[in-house]
Amino acid sequence: MVLLPADFDINRRLIEAGVPVRQRRCLIEDRDRRAVLSKGCCRRRCPSKKPDLCKSSEYIGIRASMRTFWGRMAVPNDADARYTTHDHARERLTGRPPVLSSVKVMREGRAEPFLHAQPTLSSAAVGWSGIALEDYLVPALVIPRHEHVENFVHVVLRGSVKYEVSTRGKTLQFAASPGTAFILPRGTVDELTWRGPTHRIAVAIHPRLLVSALDETAHQSDIELTQHWNLMDPHIMAVLLAMTTDLKEGSPAGRLYGETLCYALAVYLLNRYAVRRYAPVAYRGGLPGYRMRRVLDYIGDNLAEDLSLGQLAAVVSMSPHYFTELFKKSTGQTPHQYVLLQRIERAMKHLTCVDRTIIEVGVEAGFPNPSHFARVFRKLVGMSPSQFKSEAQVRRSYYG
Repeated sequence: MVLLPADFDINRRLIEAGVPVRQRRCLIEDRDRRAVLSKGCCRRRCPSKKPDLCKSSEYIGIRASMRTFWGRMAVPNDADARYTTHDHARERLTGRPPVLSSVKVMREGRAEPFLHAQPTLSSAAVGWSGIALEDYLVPALVIPRHEHVENFVHVVLRGSVKYEVSTRGKTLQFAASPGTAFILPRGTVDELTWRGPTHRIAVAIHPRLLVSALDETAHQSDIELTQHWNLMDPHIMAVLLAMTTDLKEGSPAGRLYGETLCYALAVYLLNRYAVRRYAPVAYRGGLPGYRMRRVLDYIGDNLAEDLSLGQLAAVVSMSPHYFTELFKKSTGQTPHQYVLLQRIERAMKHLTCVDRTIIEVGVEAGFPNPSHFARVFRKLVGMSPSQFKSEAQVRRSYYG
């Protein structure tokens, strides 16, 4: 069987799903056969007005086989490597990228972690939409041949070492230092040999994050990044360091701040490293009044929930980037700053109530972790929640 260019992606996905070689050949041939029949051949041969329901037609048999094929493709063997069929359908309808649990690659038809070492830090617990970030401290090692199933960004934080890359039939040799970065489009196949220890950040970026970042890209089905090895880009490093800092601090704003950084990274990649570059438009003014009221009401009604940037942008039917820009122009604050201050104001109001504990107040204000609540409250108010509550009780007893 000769594979046409359009068949290579399907063949790769069949390999990921663990479909045997002979069955893969049959499925691709059935796909080509269905394409011919769908042009009207079946309707001319079949006297029925509804050939989809005609038992004498081959058309329905081929459609059934292809439904089986696509149904199997929707849920591969490794559940952690792909989202469920339900999530995939919801993602198509909402346009929001899925949550990536980890940085995965394909090796010999199996989804595996990019590195078999345990990451010192991971975004898995927070659940950012469209991005998985992992922080590693690793010795000299060989990373076996693999294929990136998502767009991939990699930055060296510490370590000045030599490394070797085998990709596209070539062997490349480089010297890495703090700040050295890779940008690899999904589908890149490579093998790496690191000659010394490094501290690094690895990031997997789902294509839907790039597509949904700007209004200009919302109509695209996919966006291809250009491949770069041994790149120095201080902006990428600064964004990734901010993301790791948020994770180390326990993500006190929930997903909101981290996802703001995720979309900032996506917009930067679109502007600098996409095959077709996209520059964000600079809008004047802020959000229209009716849209501002709508999103502020939504935030107020859902303040105790783990709000995401994609949710807030969807409320006003805008891309996350433009929503963030216009929201800041209207309020003087980014969405995550505004939400954080609203949570603290609600907590201050509820702490004056005698019948509520500090933990209950934190949860109602959107801080499920008591230590995060105490740290953020002290930073913004200047005292701990317990001190604030005690002083509020003293004022109440004094003034009646």
